[in-house]
Amino acid sequence: MLLRNAGICFAILLLATLANALVHAQDVPGIEICTVEKTMERRTSCLQSNVDFLQKTITKLNLDHQQKLDAAGRQIDALKTGIAGLQKTLGDLQAAQAKTAEDLKKKQDAPPAKDAAK
Repeated sequence: MLLRNAGICFAILLLATLANALVHAQDVPGIEICTVEKTMERRTSCLQSNVDFLQKTITKLNLDHQQKLDAAGRQIDALKTGIAGLQKTLGDLQAAQAKTAEDLKKKQDAPPAKDAAK
């Protein structure tokens, strides 16, 4: 019984929501076929609506692409900074390796120490 009442309440709520949506239906923006309009005023209005829609779409796309380009530019700058840090680290490591090799060569070139115990 309780389950049946819950189902009925859900159905009524769903119907009320759909009825409300039908009352507030609006024209979906987009490209319309204007050749079906009979009067010149309606055809002109339709064409102007299409032009407005296309201008808004182009503006939105330009903004989206500019944001993507800006984000890519910031990412490139961050990567350049990372590369500069890695190049500095590589230079430091190469200098340390050269110093270690030089110290090792000096040890090899030095005459062996004589034993004082003889």
